[in-house]
Amino acid sequence: MLSAGLPQGAVPRLERPGPLRDRVYEALLELITTRALQPGQHLVESELAGHLGVSRQPVREALQRLNTEGWVDLRPAQGAFVHEPTEEEADQLLTVRTLLEAEAARLAAGNADSAGIEVLEAILAEGLNAVDADDVDTAVALNARFHAKIMDLAGNAVLAELAAQVDRRVRWYYTPVARQRGEQSWVEHREMIAAIAAHDEQLATRLMREHTEHTRRSYHARSKS
Repeated sequence: MLSAGLPQGAVPRLERPGPLRDRVYEALLELITTRALQPGQHLVESELAGHLGVSRQPVREALQRLNTEGWVDLRPAQGAFVHEPTEEEADQLLTVRTLLEAEAARLAAGNADSAGIEVLEAILAEGLNAVDADDVDTAVALNARFHAKIMDLAGNAVLAELAAQVDRRVRWYYTPVARQRGEQSWVEHREMIAAIAAHDEQLATRLMREHTEHTRRSYHARSKS
């Protein structure tokens, strides 16, 4: 049940007026992405509506959209459930992520200026603090910011658009291994910053490929344990 699956205060009430259909969709997608709603969890329309402070209609519409996008499974006579990704789905998505991120790192190494490097270093410092505090949610959010900044420094709008399409699923897969990856992930980030600052495109590409592959392997190792 939803009430047993969400921490106290995890779901903010949505303010009116506003485009409720889209806002309910975004709220539910965020809860799924951060795993406040776990894969396989039963989603009860009335409970979701109560937590979000809306009627059941926008919840129903949001669940239908999430079903179309593969985040929710609608099962006849059973209801809605958070999708449980298969090993193949995760592998395909994380493989594509490696290709996109490696190219972004290469371009960033060619384009980055001192201001961009400073932003990366600031995110790195915050990330290490989050790891020290065992604040997984913040570490996951900062990890996403770090990779988004490298994508921004790459300066390729098409590449950024493609990356944005997989960003939330990357967060979905990364969240359960964030604690396992821990400080090592940020050590790898530090090495990438150094390569980008040195404008070493080949090294930046290799380090990013290795970094994203570590995450992919960690995810598969976790699912098999």
